[in-house]
Amino acid sequence: MKYTVSIEIALPREKVVQLLADPAHLPKWLRGLVLHEPLCGVHGQVGTKSRVVIQMGRQKIECTETITRREPADLRDIPTGSVVHFDREIVGEGMWSAVRDRLTEAGPETTLWVSENEYRFSRVLMRLVGVLMPGAFRKQSQQHMQDFKAFAELGKDVREEKD
Repeated sequence: MKYTVSIEIALPREKVVQLLADPAHLPKWLRGLVLHEPLCGVHGQVGTKSRVVIQMGRQKIECTETITRREPADLRDIPTGSVVHFDREIVGEGMWSAVRDRLTEAGPETTLWVSENEYRFSRVLMRLVGVLMPGAFRKQSQQHMQDFKAFAELGKDVREEKD
């Protein structure tokens, strides 16, 4: 299963990139995040493997994330007009996913974030979910982007929301 989602953020690309790259901010916008800890490597650097635990309703999902691309490697003073890439593979029980994020300047104070997502399922139950509810994956990806936008632009923290 493959899909692409995107969002415009009313901040300069360099600011958006800095916020996305900072692990201290992850719990503020990544809804349900319980844990994101590097197992080897440095957070955000190519080759780093991290253990990720996310709570979705009553279900806890644990997976391993590997950073496969980060360009440019130095996220300070990014040349105007260049595209910033954050790519990662995520492996969990019965599931493999690749996420390719691109951040471009949509204007002097606006960033376009495009996220290409690909999922493959190896367990029957996960395949069934992928076939019967493909929109749920897209919806979750879009929700993460909207949560990041609200955090970046307005300082909203998903942990402070009332259920």
